[in-house]
Amino acid sequence: MKTSARVLLIEDEPAIVRGLSDTLRANGFDVSVATDGAAGLDAAMRGDADLILLDIMLPKVNGYEICRAVRAHQLDMPILMLTAKGREQDVILGLNLGADDYIVKPFRVGELIARARAFLRRRGPAPTLFRFGDCEVDLRTRRVRRGGEAVTLTAKEFAMLAYFCSRPGCALSRDVILSAVWGNAVFVTPRSIDRCIATLRGKIEDDPHRPAYIQTIRDIGYRFEPNGS
Repeated sequence: MKTSARVLLIEDEPAIVRGLSDTLRANGFDVSVATDGAAGLDAAMRGDADLILLDIMLPKVNGYEICRAVRAHQLDMPILMLTAKGREQDVILGLNLGADDYIVKPFRVGELIARARAFLRRRGPAPTLFRFGDCEVDLRTRRVRRGGEAVTLTAKEFAMLAYFCSRPGCALSRDVILSAVWGNAVFVTPRSIDRCIATLRGKIEDDPHRPAYIQTIRDIGYRFEPNGS
């Protein structure tokens, strides 16, 4: 699959910059590179990238500040963080600041290319009707059907499912889900989120104990995969 999508790679490790930029270009991407945080911030704020690949630990300005600034200026291109293995707190902070997903170093380039393409395919006008498996979710009528039969959801279950459908493939921390579904007016614990996920899985998953669609990301949160696991 060829693409003219513009990818901004913000990374300071020369070996990763060389290998990844060459591979992206070979796969048809238009790649621009920034090798420190200050240059990366300037490039990101131009708003002409279709996707940002963002390292966290950068000289001058770190990846968190870049992510925060991009979202503060209402720029909505997907941000895929590059993070060191075993740094869950780094991932959670990045997701809470507006990153869409993460990939752990050392990573397989093929996996990164696949994720980049998946995010780029999802950009465009926001749909109001979603289908996955044998489920259909209509945001306008607030109706859910499974196998042609109506599914009864609570208000919070529907809000959570609608949010997941609008963010397919994204790693979502519990704090991000809490803010999107419950807002800031009510105190809700992570256990409340997990309980709501459990009841929602019971209504839309073939096997709630081995979920195909609402997948758990250990120590971080959840990811909605409309194509199943």
